[in-house]
Amino acid sequence: MSSHLDIRLREGTKHSHTMTENTAFMKCFLKGVVEKSFFRKLLADLYFVYSALEEELQFHQHHPIVGMMHFPELHRQANLEKDLAFYYGENWREQIIPSQPGQVYVARIHEVAKTQPELLIAHAYTRYMGDLSGGQALRKIARSAMDLPPDRGTAMHEFEQIPTPEARREFKEQYRQALNFLSLDEAMIQKIVDEANNAFALNRDVIHELEADVRAAIGDHVFDLITRQDHVGSTERTPNNTEVGIVA
Repeated sequence: MSSHLDIRLREGTKHSHTMTENTAFMKCFLKGVVEKSFFRKLLADLYFVYSALEEELQFHQHHPIVGMMHFPELHRQANLEKDLAFYYGENWREQIIPSQPGQVYVARIHEVAKTQPELLIAHAYTRYMGDLSGGQALRKIARSAMDLPPDRGTAMHEFEQIPTPEARREFKEQYRQALNFLSLDEAMIQKIVDEANNAFALNRDVIHELEADVRAAIGDHVFDLITRQDHVGSTERTPNNTEVGIVA
C-alpha cells in the first residue's frame, strides 16, 4: 500500500523551498554571482553535512525503514573531497572547519539518527533530490561563472553512476517509488515532512552565513539590486512538478 510520501514531501515543503530560493545567496548565485572565495566555504560546510548524513545512512542500512532509502550511488562525500582538494589544495583537511550553522546542521542529523532514525529520510530527500534536480542547473552556473576546467570543481553535482538527464529522471522515479512503499503511519509521515522543512531551514542558515562574502564581492549597490525582489519558487510555480527544485 502506497504512503504517498513523495507527494506529501513535495507539497509539504513547497514554501520552504521558495524561502530557500529567495535567500540573498541563492538570488545572487542564480544571477551568476559565484566566486571561489565563498563557493568553497559552502562546499566545506556541505562536506561535513554529507559526511554526517552518509555515516548515519550507512550505520542504519539494515534498519527496516531507513535501509530501504539507502542508495550508495547518491553519496557525495568522496566527490566533495575532490572539490575541496581543487579549491583548497591537497592539505584541505587542515584548512576547513564547519561554520556555526553547519555545526548545528550536523548535530541535528546525528540527533535524529540516535532518537528517531526514520527522520534521516527527510534529510536524504532534501539533499539528494535537490542535487539531482536543481543542483544540475547550479552546476552549470558555477562552471560558467568561475570558468572552471572541464573536469574540476563541480564533482558534488556529478553522479558517475547516474550520468545522463534520462538516467537521473529514471532514478528519481525509482526513489519516489521507494518512498511510497515505506511502511509508515500517518504520525511518522507528518514527522518526516516536518523534519524536511527543518532540513530546509538548516540549509538556509548555512547559506545565509555566506551573505557577507557575496556582498563584499559585488558591492552593496549590486547586491541590493539583485536581492530586493522576491520571486515565486520553482516548486510553487509549477504545481505538477514532481521534483525538489533548486536547493543549495
